Amino acid sequence: MARNLTLLTDLYELTMMQGYFKCKDANETVIFDMFYRNNPDGNGFAVCAGLEQVVDMIANLHFSDEDIEYLRSLNIFDEDFLEYLHEFKFTGSVYAIEEGRVMFEREPVVKVIAPIMQAQLIETALLNIINHQSLIATKAYRIVHAARPDGVMEFGLRRAQGPDAGIYGARAAMIAGCVATSNVLCGQMFDVPVAGTHAHSWIMSFKDELTAFRTYAEMYPDACILLVDTYDTLKSGIPNAIKVFNEMKQKGIKSKKYGIRMDSGDLAYLSKKAKKMLDEAGFTDAVISASNDLDEDLIMSLKLQGATINSWGVGTNLITSKNQPSFGGVYKLSAIFDKETGKWIPKIKKSENTEKITNPGNKSIKRIYDKETGKLIADLICLEHEVYDENDDLSLFDPIETWKKTKLPGGSYIIEDLLKPVFIDGKCVFEKIPVMKLRERFINELDNLWDESKRLINPHKIYVDLSKELWETKNKLLEEN
Repeated sequence: MARNLTLLTDLYELTMMQGYFKCKDANETVIFDMFYRNNPDGNGFAVCAGLEQVVDMIANLHFSDEDIEYLRSLNIFDEDFLEYLHEFKFTGSVYAIEEGRVMFEREPVVKVIAPIMQAQLIETALLNIINHQSLIATKAYRIVHAARPDGVMEFGLRRAQGPDAGIYGARAAMIAGCVATSNVLCGQMFDVPVAGTHAHSWIMSFKDELTAFRTYAEMYPDACILLVDTYDTLKSGIPNAIKVFNEMKQKGIKSKKYGIRMDSGDLAYLSKKAKKMLDEAGFTDAVISASNDLDEDLIMSLKLQGATINSWGVGTNLITSKNQPSFGGVYKLSAIFDKETGKWIPKIKKSENTEKITNPGNKSIKRIYDKETGKLIADLICLEHEVYDENDDLSLFDPIETWKKTKLPGGSYIIEDLLKPVFIDGKCVFEKIPVMKLRERFINELDNLWDESKRLINPHKIYVDLSKELWETKNKLLEEN
């Protein structure tokens, strides 16, 4: 059953709605853009995630009798406005960057075209959902990239800031390349692989470590990953694990996946010792898995130290995006429709802070690829009515440092319209895609980026340029008082 998130909003959205209802044309059509200003963690891009939940939220937008009764109890809303809310639903249009795509600073991630009251109401929930999932997906990408070619398992549920953060954070992590999650409810809801071994308490509940290992191996012979650091990793844990693996071998049990997991200690040193011991025992293909407050920096460090870990379980630092716990997406008015002229009136937010000046008007995004290599060259934000022909030369310039220019010869590039329709005049046209398909989309998306843009430290910047007409429109508005 769809959740009614209509009141998942800030109070001022509702007070503004009453103001629009009382003092303006409640059906005045506007455009809002959701965008962000800086890539998380200094990454070269962000990963778009959360759109499916935004669609569910908008599709189920309505005020129940209980909602209206609660609003009445606040004693700040008039009866005519509350009566209006009884019939409230979303009738506008939404365009968005698809989940599993890369996105860049200051370009519209979601564009909402709707009566102003409707567009205003969905702001808070939209930002809450996209900001969270895109943040976690981007963090997960960094960790997965650092661990490549090894697999990363998302283990963060118990450290997430609440159930929803755990469930949808795991969803976002899977989109960004994790191979499995420990979160069983996420696995059920989104049909993604789940994985896990056992805790130290399993070992401690038996008379000794060897008995605990034997019992686990008997129950789960096809996925026998033994936690070896409950007592002494090198003197007890690994030797006992090897005994169990030998016993399984003697019984003719061929495990699909077997090995060890370490959750403490010097992982570089211990993994190298573990590899040597396992190899000498004939178990050269054993998994050596590690957890323990890992992130992309520690994983890269361990690899530089020659750690022999080939499977990574990452929890706290992934599910909380510990180094940067917020995404910073914003939602700004960019145009108002003039019924008399039938044209959009562009709107701009000015600021002494250059990065907070918005891009006005009804916009689209053209993603530009090199035709020969398929690599992404730039994103071009332009006005919706602008038309480009791939056979014509295309001039791009930096909207701030305008002397920086690039000219692409006609026939040398490919253009993709990045914003896809989600709702059209209130009708949902969004097609839900399984999470594992979104994961495939993201992996394919990475192939379109230059390696320099994928590095985790000081990545090459993909430029987001403005069309000449949009740039001129913006500067004209800035010059007006």
